[in-house]
Amino acid sequence: MSESSADAVEAVADAAAAVVSAASPGNWRRAGLAGATIGVVAAGAAAGVALERLTVGRGMRRRARLALDATGPYGALRGTPGKAYAADGTELYYEVDEVEADAKLATRRRRLFGRKAPAPVTVVFSHGYCLSQDSWHFQRAALRGVVRTVHWDQRSHGRSGRGVDQLREGTPVSIDELGSDLKAVIDAAVPEGPVVLVGHSMGGMTVMALADAYPELIRDRVVGVALVGTSSGRLGEVNFGLPVAGVNAVRRVLPGVLNALGRRAELVERGRRATADLFAGVVKRYSFASRDVDPAIERFAERMIEGTPIDVVAEFYPAFTEHDKTEALGRFVGLPVLVLAGVKDLVTPSEHSEAIAGLLPDAELVLVPDAGHLVMLEHPEVVTDRLADLLTRVGAVPAGTTVGGYGSTSSTARPG
Repeated sequence: MSESSADAVEAVADAAAAVVSAASPGNWRRAGLAGATIGVVAAGAAAGVALERLTVGRGMRRRARLALDATGPYGALRGTPGKAYAADGTELYYEVDEVEADAKLATRRRRLFGRKAPAPVTVVFSHGYCLSQDSWHFQRAALRGVVRTVHWDQRSHGRSGRGVDQLREGTPVSIDELGSDLKAVIDAAVPEGPVVLVGHSMGGMTVMALADAYPELIRDRVVGVALVGTSSGRLGEVNFGLPVAGVNAVRRVLPGVLNALGRRAELVERGRRATADLFAGVVKRYSFASRDVDPAIERFAERMIEGTPIDVVAEFYPAFTEHDKTEALGRFVGLPVLVLAGVKDLVTPSEHSEAIAGLLPDAELVLVPDAGHLVMLEHPEVVTDRLADLLTRVGAVPAGTTVGGYGSTSSTARPG
């Protein structure tokens, strides 16, 4: 075995050992099984790490990560900050990009719309599990100065506070609770006027939960919906690209092991840092499908995900197997709806988006080839263009409007 291959195998073993070490004595057996399944999950990633190590030393890889963190522009966009408060008191951080933030933007809007400007529309973006509002970087950059947007961080993610119910009471997170959180953000940031709801992955589920609990809001104020790489239910059947034996083992032991890991968060975080190369490979496998994704984008996604504490990962995970908002989709009938997914998404497979679109006969279904779960980062031009078309249909922007540049994620192009 080559030294590089041995390092990769060692990385997998380290990850499994971290799981075992973090578990309480009573959970060691389950932790060992989870360690084995983590090895299955990571096998493809470890192979990629081994190949990389044939030519790139560990010190050089660390320096490269630092350089990407220092120079990458992704996630640097900021707006006017605000805070909303969930029903349990959790502080929810949001930012608003106003159309008329200064005179130049106001002039641009008058030029675009003329005297008969429609009522202003606000687009509210909800991000996915283990991400943050910054995951919409390209779409946010493109829409600045064209339409009012709100970007928020889900509870315990990004700049929002830790969930009060979870931290103090030990109450599990539910998708319903996230829908209530979104309502609080809308009440604070968009107290009036028409709204377009955009959600990716868990954010799409949050939008469905909002519709389920607040049908009057959907009826009276929502004028359009975009559901990106998400699911209305049956997530317990997703195999994550694993063989049958591997996925069955994961389903059987992972919830309990995650709870054990959450109780030893500090130790596990050290393990994550120690196996950074392996972690990067896993993130790449489950986030992207293209081979030429800009390394700065890969690192950006990795940074968001690794910034989510392991106890938060554990708190949210059970909510997905319980999620079922198929009936709530009926609230969107009659509205302009965009349903978009990457064909090679291993987390929320595109079949789930097809099922959503099947229940919304007037929805636009867009399946993006060679795209994984983070399609809005991997193929921003497709997501932004289809979103701009949706905004045109609802009157948020006039026909013929050209949105701002969205950059490129190609490894042959400079970050945009």
